[in-house]
Amino acid sequence: MNTSDAALLSVRNLVKHFPIKRGIIFQKEIGAVHAVDGVTFDVHRGETLGLVGESGCGKSTTGRTILQLYRPTSGQVLFDGIDLVTLKGNELRKMRRRMQMIFQDPYASLNPRMTVGEIIGEPLLIHGVARGKAIQERVEQLLELVGLNPAFSNRYPHEFSGGQRQRIGVARALALQPDLIVCDEPISALDVSIQAQVVNLLEDLQQQFGLTYLFIAHDLSMVRHISNRIAVMYLGVLVELADRTELYSNPLHPYTQALLSAVPIPDPFVEERRRRIILEGDVPSPVNPPSGCRFRTRCKYAKERCSEEKPEWREFQPGHFVACHFAGELG
Repeated sequence: MNTSDAALLSVRNLVKHFPIKRGIIFQKEIGAVHAVDGVTFDVHRGETLGLVGESGCGKSTTGRTILQLYRPTSGQVLFDGIDLVTLKGNELRKMRRRMQMIFQDPYASLNPRMTVGEIIGEPLLIHGVARGKAIQERVEQLLELVGLNPAFSNRYPHEFSGGQRQRIGVARALALQPDLIVCDEPISALDVSIQAQVVNLLEDLQQQFGLTYLFIAHDLSMVRHISNRIAVMYLGVLVELADRTELYSNPLHPYTQALLSAVPIPDPFVEERRRRIILEGDVPSPVNPPSGCRFRTRCKYAKERCSEEKPEWREFQPGHFVACHFAGELG
């Protein structure tokens, strides 16, 4: 993949395997879960890169491994030219000020024993950015920024709705003025009417502060709305990456084609005429993924080559990457 001078984040051959062990006292490793298996992509400054795929494909693990919440098995995570994989201790802590995360579940990601003011102010305290009254002032600014009453800082998370809790999570992520925010399905646990409000808030904050987002989700229509480019993931590997307009109008990988065929279209005449692609079989286990192409067991175009040879991650067209032996030849 071409490296751009504007790339804030460059992920190269990122691998994360979780060992499977057996035994009570003397544990022996008998296998591994191949959660992320050689992922490569760039995220440019000020853009939103959407990362989509079925549940369990490794999207969230990719986001957490990038932030070093999970230490990678191998690969590089270059943030502003610095390889985060090589950093430890205070060096990594200093870099974490520039990278934050908005978690999926607004109910589980906030400490129920802490007030909202303590939750949002905790990053400021940990990193020594502010003390005492300055923390309270910054908390009130952040609450106002995300559309909440600053007077709510003394309340506890259980006193808020799901949408309000996610706004608190956004405020916490903004506390240290980061460059990159990993949004791990930040709207999937919310009502549909609230989802649009949170997405609009994220877009407004991006314009105001020049933020860069890695937006992880499985709602393809919402991803198209918020993202500049979209990467499609299947069973621990990327299968396609392109500009959102290009991806939706010209999907090259059969898995992407199947995903897009399931997105509802608000035109009954178009919806009636289009062809729905139904994938057969189940997603293989990440403990023992298929040889060659990971998608071949569910692909109607699969041939012998697909089981013997792993498809190369290549730039099929300018800015349009795909991992398929027969990209461009599929009907």
